[in-house]
Amino acid sequence: MNDDARERMYHGKRSKDACAVTVADRGEQPHPLNPRFDLENKSPTGFNWGYGGSGPAQLALAMCADALGDDARAVRVYQAFKSRLVASLKENEWRVLASTVRIIVEAIERDAKRPPGRRYPIGKGAQRPGK
Repeated sequence: MNDDARERMYHGKRSKDACAVTVADRGEQPHPLNPRFDLENKSPTGFNWGYGGSGPAQLALAMCADALGDDARAVRVYQAFKSRLVASLKENEWRVLASTVRIIVEAIERDAKRPPGRRYPIGKGAQRPGK
């Protein structure tokens, strides 16, 4: 069995009535993802995805808090995570690995430490912004 099959997985499914997100860990039965209203209440109506609103913000916060296991860190990065991943989920059904969440958060944190105008690595033949 490959590692992806055993890893924590988030599964979103949109019906005509609601958006549901479950989480399952290493072959266990899926259960609803905790929306983490205790951290911030962005969307009392619940999760959503595919745009940059309050439902996607609540989903981003919940996924980050769950995958990172660090509430303070999740609160710092969830808006950027929403922009990088949750807003781009255009399908009615999707699956995302917890490791993907962590990789995206690490990239967000790396980018935040770079000086302005240097958000992305400059490679051979690339030009700096404004040059």
